[in-house]
Amino acid sequence: MTVENAKIAIYGAGAMGTVLGSFLTLGGLKNVHLITRNVDHVNGMNEKGAQIVCEAESTELTVKVTALLPKEMTEKYDVIFLMTKQKSNAEILEFLLPYLKEDGAVVTTQNGLPEKSVAQIVGAERTYGGVASFGATFIGGGRVAMTSKFDGMGMQVSGYRNDNSKTALLKEILAYAGKAAGNPDFAKATDNLAGARWSKLAINAAFSGLSVVTGCTFGEIAKRKKSRKIALGILRECMDVANAAGVTLEKMQGHDMQKLLGNRSFFKTRFALFALPIAMKKHKKLVSGMLKDVQAGRKCEIDYINGAVVRTGKETGTPTPLCEKVVELVHGIENGLYEISYSNTDFFEI
Repeated sequence: MTVENAKIAIYGAGAMGTVLGSFLTLGGLKNVHLITRNVDHVNGMNEKGAQIVCEAESTELTVKVTALLPKEMTEKYDVIFLMTKQKSNAEILEFLLPYLKEDGAVVTTQNGLPEKSVAQIVGAERTYGGVASFGATFIGGGRVAMTSKFDGMGMQVSGYRNDNSKTALLKEILAYAGKAAGNPDFAKATDNLAGARWSKLAINAAFSGLSVVTGCTFGEIAKRKKSRKIALGILRECMDVANAAGVTLEKMQGHDMQKLLGNRSFFKTRFALFALPIAMKKHKKLVSGMLKDVQAGRKCEIDYINGAVVRTGKETGTPTPLCEKVVELVHGIENGLYEISYSNTDFFEI
């Protein structure tokens, strides 16, 4: 198998999956299938192409892609990028097993800490992690909005408790997306998957969780005084839990989060609060996919984001009061006990 003839599936071609599949195709790969249960989205992509509104770049891309419903799958794939909600992993992966080649790989790009649940079904030797650092929101009918700048996009990839035999190939595949974005740094291999996961989880716990609680964009959270303090507090909770679990955080877009934001001294905290809006500048228009879920009346993945931090905190004896409050508030919003409002920041003790 070579990169050019590899058969690739994007399973869960919603917002992020549509962007990744379209950019791989636009970069020059021919055998990429975008798969989703959303009939309207599949029809829209096949009839008009995948339409990506690049909000941060003030442009729009239309890419001719091959989109399928799950029931239309017939081939076995060399690589399946898993881009669905983590809560359905067992059911979805059992369905996907007949469509994965014996020597194929499942690359989970899901948020949180998803590799263990994937490996339980497909085996650790076929499990790889892909930590994505770009944002998108779903519109439908073949359209999605990308909320990150091209030069802010990226994905780190590595094997999960295996020999990493396919990491170089996966990096080469992902480089086609980087080619489409004009971003040669898009694809990176990492030998610290746990550190990359926890760095991304810290960002998601701080900004995605607070996006649900407040209804704000990531940029608004970083700009407004109280939410910025809460976000910094959550980031530091995540760092504490990761450190207690023996994880060394990976850099995010070249920034050492621990060094930049972790020092609790007065002046370092003032600097961290000043730096946070700058660090989020390339993703300032992003809103949480969990917010979209809650607004649509669906349960979101908060238990796999802030909830994952809370669980690991309990395992390591590390306090996580801010993450616990986010989980409590989000479930309260889901159950109609609270409204989505910036005033929910008053529930936090900082």
